[in-house]
Amino acid sequence: MKDAKALICTENQDIFLADVTLPDIRPKDILVKNLYSGISIGTELLLVRNQASWGPFPIWLGYQAVGIVERIGSDVDTFKVGDKVYHRGSSVPALLNNQKVSPTSGAHGTHSIVDTTSPTHSAAPAPDNLNDAAGSLFVMLSVGLHGVDKSGVKTGDIVVVLGTGLIGLANVAAAKLRGAIVIAIDRNPNRLQAAKRFGADYILEAGKENIQNRLAQIAQAGPDIVFESSGNPACIDVALSLCKPHGKFVFQGDYGESPLTFTWMLAHEKQLTAYFPSEDGYQPCRETVMGWIARGNVKWDQAITHCLSPAEAPVFYQAINHGEVDNILGVVIKWW
Repeated sequence: MKDAKALICTENQDIFLADVTLPDIRPKDILVKNLYSGISIGTELLLVRNQASWGPFPIWLGYQAVGIVERIGSDVDTFKVGDKVYHRGSSVPALLNNQKVSPTSGAHGTHSIVDTTSPTHSAAPAPDNLNDAAGSLFVMLSVGLHGVDKSGVKTGDIVVVLGTGLIGLANVAAAKLRGAIVIAIDRNPNRLQAAKRFGADYILEAGKENIQNRLAQIAQAGPDIVFESSGNPACIDVALSLCKPHGKFVFQGDYGESPLTFTWMLAHEKQLTAYFPSEDGYQPCRETVMGWIARGNVKWDQAITHCLSPAEAPVFYQAINHGEVDNILGVVIKWW
């Protein structure tokens, strides 16, 4: 058994830092002492609001972290105590006052128990020279690369990214590294400036300029690929309207479990090819983006706008849940 602290959410959206008990590790588990965990504003809020479910409440928040292996199971031969790793969170429930807490890939805590046999949610060695805070936000960068991979972005393609939160910024960075011409669109000028730092060739501020006219000036035939990266269902038709005939459209956002509606004729008449990337591409994409961060190919630390202590995290979550935080991008929790 291991005593730990974890960020817990109830069905009533009460979020608090709690003392929990972790079970003994199994033969193929490792116990990781988390240094930093990264907050996913979009997906985690869907879980908090019960618009998506990874297990019954109460839930242990978080699904990405960087830490140090503190203990290994009797059958583990791929890691040793002291290794620095990145991982997708705990594989076992914690106990809070003898009540089970769903791990939902729980990573926001002092420790996580990681199943090394999981084909999708295990741990991997962190590269040398890794910025640990930036590395703890690896999933969003990996998600962006996965979407770029799946849609086949190549050198010379004209790519539009609608929505420049962390996922959109990841699309920008990955597409630019593939040699694409990247156009970023958002209503938030601060996010657009971030997109420029991550390689966007053009930034278009929605609501202040005519996007269709500006796009026609930049790419007369239209973009080859459009990423809807905002996660806002209301933006899907907007993004579809930007596509060229026979172009590609990527549903890159996380829209939760509710049915989506969009104007079918927009896609039908243009004979678009649509892509639905899910998850983050797993280890091939994760290893790639961690290398980018460590080598400085993508300065992912520049996406961090907030670094929290564990004590600050519950209040911050409540604030973002109620839309009370402006100019937010990457958020990390420093555990030690």
